[in-house]
Amino acid sequence: MNEGWLDVGDGQRIHYEVSGNSQGKPAVVFHGGPGSGLNPRWREDFDPEHWLLVLWDQRGCGQSTPHAGDPATSLEHNTTQHLIDDAEKLREHLGIEKWLIAGASWGSTLMLAYAVQHPHRVSEMIISAVTTSRPEEHAWLTRGARLFFPDHFAELQRGVPEEDRDGNLAVAYHRLLNSPDPETRAKAAHDWNKWDLTLMSGGDNDFTGTRYEDPRTSYTLARIVTHYWGNEAFLEANHILDNLDRLTGIPGVLIHGRRDFGGPPENAWAVAQRWPDAELVFVSDAGHQATSSTDSALQAAIEKFRQGATGPGR
Repeated sequence: MNEGWLDVGDGQRIHYEVSGNSQGKPAVVFHGGPGSGLNPRWREDFDPEHWLLVLWDQRGCGQSTPHAGDPATSLEHNTTQHLIDDAEKLREHLGIEKWLIAGASWGSTLMLAYAVQHPHRVSEMIISAVTTSRPEEHAWLTRGARLFFPDHFAELQRGVPEEDRDGNLAVAYHRLLNSPDPETRAKAAHDWNKWDLTLMSGGDNDFTGTRYEDPRTSYTLARIVTHYWGNEAFLEANHILDNLDRLTGIPGVLIHGRRDFGGPPENAWAVAQRWPDAELVFVSDAGHQATSSTDSALQAAIEKFRQGATGPGR
């Protein structure tokens, strides 16, 4: 495996890792979060004998610099368009002409936004836990899901000043996460991530054994997520759905859990209705987090596109 850092401007360097067959079919993974950093587990899914796999840390997280875990780090130059441009600069830097793009959760929003902007650089797409970051999706994440988790939502509301409880909670929490007081920042990260984990797990918000146990990771995630959700992911409403016609001719597989509270199945359905070249796979026993059934569907999609490989896109 090779790794490096790419200067993408604005004082930002993104970290990336390249593994597998240097002459294999290129694939890149857009990680979730936003702010979670690359997940090395993807290397288990892409056979290194056949694939050239690229993993990268988006701005402000993982090993990219400057890190959003430092409250002094500005997020001014951390938007969806910046991340799209970073991915394209990384492709050019690695000398890849076309690549299969894969991702889950927030990664699906980012990869779809990338693909509708650069469709000629995409060979195929594999998307799990589909999101498009429409305003109604953010409204569900910050308020609508209270229908299933009223107790956890009450705790989320209590974490912000009373005058903010009926407003945009992502904005209110982001304000607290940028407080000059470290205790205020730590409590806001804890309270926000309790809700985030509730949605991801379908109701269990125990931090034990999760990434949220690490204070820096917890703070980074909360700060970047609220930055994006509070700004509607820096996308026009319905931007992705309204531009899916640009993906005509690009084959894709959409994989979505029927029990997903972090991104209801309607998200995947809406994308599939406007992208005829995509196959939609609903996984009955999965939520936002993957199960063995999700993994099987993912591996089937990777194998499908491996068999259709036409050689290295370099």
